[in-house]
Amino acid sequence: MKGIILSGGKGTRLHPLTFVVSKQLLPVYDKPMIYYPLSTLMLAGIREILVISAPEDLPLFKKLLKTGEQWGLSISYEEQAEPNGIAEALVIGERFLAGESCCLVLGDNIFYGATLPERLKRASQLQSGAIVFAYQVANPSHYAVVTFESGPEESSGRVLFIEEKPTQAKSNFAVPGLYFYDNEGVEVAKTIRPSMRGELEITDVNRVYMERGQLNVEILGRGVAWLDAGMPESLLQASMFIQTIQERQGFMISCPEEIALRSGFISREQLAVLIDKMGNNTYRSYLERTLVELAT
Repeated sequence: MKGIILSGGKGTRLHPLTFVVSKQLLPVYDKPMIYYPLSTLMLAGIREILVISAPEDLPLFKKLLKTGEQWGLSISYEEQAEPNGIAEALVIGERFLAGESCCLVLGDNIFYGATLPERLKRASQLQSGAIVFAYQVANPSHYAVVTFESGPEESSGRVLFIEEKPTQAKSNFAVPGLYFYDNEGVEVAKTIRPSMRGELEITDVNRVYMERGQLNVEILGRGVAWLDAGMPESLLQASMFIQTIQERQGFMISCPEEIALRSGFISREQLAVLIDKMGNNTYRSYLERTLVELAT
């Protein structure tokens, strides 16, 4: 399975912060925002990744992430000339995917939880159909909302109904920006038409899979946090959440170097080389401590 990070859009909800820089390059506490969705893909065991962004922002993403080789990854880049919808990412990524299944994650979505890596790895083994996630929220009308066969006490089920930003939501379960598709995802995305707001909606892709009886949902329960850092208040909340967990527990959330080492993508020697290139800061100190801990 390959991964796609959609880091497009104009970030208007974060103006004036995003007048001159992509929101996915803004800091969420101590790391660039894009490190968080990148880490989500890495935790799923995905090493071939495509970053899609606006043409004017791509040079900065390339400067930050490079080829991904430093983390044992292969990172490619493609342009999304205009913000034509999330589903367009699948069409743009057609050549990159080359007929393989994929995980699509939005560049401003942050996921955290002890059970998350296991669940991501399981979803990455998808052979047929699609998997989306459900997360209970207080304001479901702000999101795509899903109703599914299993009750809230269950961990997964078949989707019965899915709707984009409904006025009267049929449930309190929103669909986060994390989607797993089989090798037909691109072809499905090609069949949908722009919505009333002129975008290719990912909900329409999911609806096609639902109508086929191939869309499954997994509930992200209380043990998993989902944060959308796309607005000023949620960006601040995400930063405070990351700071609180890290300072309380003493480990970093979404540190690509650590994930790469623990996943076997790079060796201890390779991490030591990366550390030598870093300045004197807490990020370096954390990685040095991680090296020592793993050596004992």
